[in-house]
This record gives sequence, C-alpha cells and structure tokens, in this order.
Amino acid sequence: MLGKSPNQNQKNLFQPLLNDFINLQHKLVLLSDKMDWDYFEKEFLPLYSNTGTPAKPIRLMTGLLILKQLFGYGDETLMPEWVSNPYFQYFCGEAHFQWQLPCDPSDLVHFRKRIGEKGIEKIFAQSISIHGKDSVSDEIVIDSTAQEKNITYPTDNKLRIKIIERCNKIAKAEGIDQRRSYKRAMKKLLIATRFSTHPKRKKQARKASKQLKTIAGRLVRELERKLPGQTLELYQDDLNLFKKVLAQKREDKNKIYSLHEPEVSCIAKGKVHKPYEFGSKVSIAITKNTNIIVAAVDFKGNPHDNQTLESTIEQYEKLTGNKASVAITDRGYRGKKMILETQIVLPDNGIGKSNYEKTKSRKRFRRRAAIEPIIGHLKKQYGMGKNYLSGKLGDKINLMMAASAFNFKSWMNKQKLQLFLALNIFGIFAFFRRIFSCGPIFYSEIGVVKD
Repeated sequence: MLGKSPNQNQKNLFQPLLNDFINLQHKLVLLSDKMDWDYFEKEFLPLYSNTGTPAKPIRLMTGLLILKQLFGYGDETLMPEWVSNPYFQYFCGEAHFQWQLPCDPSDLVHFRKRIGEKGIEKIFAQSISIHGKDSVSDEIVIDSTAQEKNITYPTDNKLRIKIIERCNKIAKAEGIDQRRSYKRAMKKLLIATRFSTHPKRKKQARKASKQLKTIAGRLVRELERKLPGQTLELYQDDLNLFKKVLAQKREDKNKIYSLHEPEVSCIAKGKVHKPYEFGSKVSIAITKNTNIIVAAVDFKGNPHDNQTLESTIEQYEKLTGNKASVAITDRGYRGKKMILETQIVLPDNGIGKSNYEKTKSRKRFRRRAAIEPIIGHLKKQYGMGKNYLSGKLGDKINLMMAASAFNFKSWMNKQKLQLFLALNIFGIFAFFRRIFSCGPIFYSEIGVVKD
C-alpha cells in the first residue's frame, strides 16, 4: 500500500514549517520546486498494492536515491546526513524537521528493485527535461568508457580458493560428511603462491597453484556425488559455475572473473596506469554545446565501440523526442558512417576538403573533447568509478543515476550562477546610482547581507 507525503504548506501550531527557516534560494530548494514529483507518483503508483501496511512515500524514496548519487553517499551513510540536513528533508517532501531516520537503508534496495530499469530511466529523463531547450541538440557527442565493479583483482588462485571455501560451506549447511576439507593445506598453498614471478619461487608457486586447482575440482565432484537429488538441483548452477571456472584457460573468451558477479567483463582501454578494468562497458552521449548527458547505456560483455552506437542513439531519441543529425565520435568508432538517420563523424586528415569544411570539422572535434572530463566527473563525484550495486541490473541503475546526478548538479550550478550575476548587476547599478547622487550606500541596496 502506498504511503502519502505530507503537505509542505500545512502549518503546525507547535512546530514551524521548513519553509519558515531555510533559505528558499538554496540550490536544493530550487531543484525541488523544479522537479515534477507528481509525474513520479503517477508512474510508480501501479507498482504498489491497494492493501497492506503503507509503504514509504514515493517522493521520499525517489529523493533519497537522487541525494545519494548527487552527494556521493551510500545507502547507510545517507540516513544520518538526512536527519541533520533540513534541505535534504525539504527535497524529500517533509513539511517539518524530522529527528528520526527516514527509512531503513535496505528500503532503498527494495525500492530500486521495485521500479527497476524503466523507473530509473524515468528519473534520468526528468534530469534531462528540466534543462528545457538546452537538452535538445541536432549534434551529439558519443564516447565509451568502463564502469568498474566492486570486486577484487581476479586471479586463478583467488577463484580456486573461493571455490574451496564455497564447497566447504555448502557441505556444512547440508550436513555432508567430507573426506577432507583442506583448510590447513589451503593456507600453506596460498603462502606458497606468493611472489610467483621470482625466479627462485616460480617452480614452487606453479606447483602450489596446480594443487589448489586439483583440490577445488575434487571438492566439487564430491558434492555432486554425495548431495541428494533435490538438494543437488538447488546447487547445480553454482557447481556448474565452479566447473567452468576451473576449466577456463588464459586464451578463452567470456571468462568468469568473479563468483558473485559472473557477468563482469575484462575491458582494456589502453590506459598506462590501468591496463585492464573489470566491470561493464558503457556509452555516454552529451549535447554538443551545453554538455548535458542525454544518453547512458550499459552493455553486456565488451562489444566494439561501433556496436554501441545504435542503442545510444535510440535512447537519446526516446528520452528527448528529438533526432540527432550528427554524432561526433573518436577513431575508435570506425566502421560505421550512418546509424538510423544519424551521420557518424570521425576525425580524418582533411584531404579533399575545403577550408570551410576543415574549420567546421576542427571545431566539432574540439567540442568532442569536452566529454572526457564529464566522464571523469561521473567516476570521481557521482559513483560511476566503483559500482557497488549487484547484478547487471545494478550496472544499469548505477550508470543512469550517475548521469542523472550530473544533470541535476549542472542545473543547480546554472541557477546559482544566474542568481550571483543578478545580485551583482543589481549591486553595481545601486553603487553607481549612489555615487552620482552623492548619497550614502546601504548594504541592502547592493545585495549584501551584513551579519
């Protein structure tokens, strides 16, 4: 059953409204007033039942998701910050200041699963639409990057040790009498695998690695023999995953790099400081002149860049209702010149072009470089650098929420700049008016609040 948000204009005799003591020109207040909260209420209402205990209000949960990504908090760390910040509470629809936690951190997990990818896409669409005409452009810039997953750096020995531990855990839970658990032997073998590239330890480390693989395979086969029929079916997917990990070789494709995140891919982007990134490939599209993110698509595996263009352009057209005539890319997208009705433009040597065409092309690719720092901001400030959400659905949700947070922050910065310019222009006119009229200058006239 859906819970209702309080009326922010309903006064309380014993408690003041948040409107009465917060700065109504604060960026979060302006963003809250700009957001179409009724749209989310209408779109998410079918996901709730008509009976049962009332759930948390939709505006509260949606606002918490946005604040979490906007300011870089986790599900747990956001809650105490929300209690101490009246602007967070106003943004989430509270009328009066609250002293209790808004919800349990696990409620955010349930809400993300409830609205799913389509619901997050609606939040992303809202972050684009608040920019108005600035979000519509005939030319867009597209680039790809990697969204890393929160997993340890994968090695064969790490995976084998995890398989041994998982097998022992399954055997203990189901009451299987194991011939041997190898707990002590595993610790010694793990120490023997250290410094495996050292010439004096290479042979010993190789031998220990083979023994770990043998032990892991032995425990998997023992479980297959001793587990009863119905119980074996429950663990069959896990056992098949274990066998696939043990059988994979260095040259194989679609390798498993993590047992709890088997869909993680190895992506090489040619970076000197980080040759390989383990996560998923994503494609980002921004407007050419206003730098608003208008598409953010996550892909399974590691497809070639030109295979990501169609999905990215389709999402742009879906969210904005506009068709891009030109998509500006780098040389990594070679191979495609036209997708749907969009021309794909790549850098070239300019041979056979007029001076006008060369100048136009040069300006385009100078603007293309603007997407690089935007990707950096998404990773450093908005949570795309390390994805903590599980599964492929978590990859898509984290990406679109990071893009939404960037768009919301851009809008707030724009409002802050406009307010600053308005106050300063008013102050300059008031200052010169007093100079020429030879009268005293009052702080209130030049837009300065004196403590």
